[in-house]
Amino acid sequence: MINLVWFLLLAVGIIVGAVTGNIDAVTDAAINNARTAVDISLGLIGVMALWLGIMKIAEDSGLIKFIARALRFIMIPLFPDVPADHPAMGAMIMNMAANVLGLGNAATPLGLKAMQELQDLNPHKDTASNAMVTFLAINTSSVTLIPASVIAIRVAAGSANPTEIIGPTIVATIASTIAAIIAVKLLQKLPVFQIKPEKVEEIVNE
Repeated sequence: MINLVWFLLLAVGIIVGAVTGNIDAVTDAAINNARTAVDISLGLIGVMALWLGIMKIAEDSGLIKFIARALRFIMIPLFPDVPADHPAMGAMIMNMAANVLGLGNAATPLGLKAMQELQDLNPHKDTASNAMVTFLAINTSSVTLIPASVIAIRVAAGSANPTEIIGPTIVATIASTIAAIIAVKLLQKLPVFQIKPEKVEEIVNE
């Protein structure tokens, strides 16, 4: 789907440029922005290496485990269907701990592992469970204390104060996470989002 969106954006830009006689501007913009993308990507290497190093230090020092233990008291009420000692709980906690530190790349494999473990607990394999939907909502809106990736991009782009984004990011992500949790908890109670008895019977018979 995303490939189609990008294709449509490019096609519309080229067509509009040709119709308005600005095709040269479109070509120049494409070349200049391609160069800018490379410059930003190279600039990200140093900053991302720094934050990944800090992440490794945090992991070895036990900071990640400390955050994980702190999150456990929140996770158990949020995921009542998931046993506290199940591997899914551990994977979700580690995923959220990585997201809290703004390390989305490190959080991705943990999120995939958590979904696999939640699927093992899911009695209805063709339908996402409440725990899976709740985790997805929280993961998408995750609270972030240190937006490492955004800071890296701002450094690469030449920002005078790249870390000023930390405060607004904390406020915005806390608000988005609260909204996501409220929405998913309310919507999962609606009959339209619950598995109908006849479908449960079909699954049992299979």
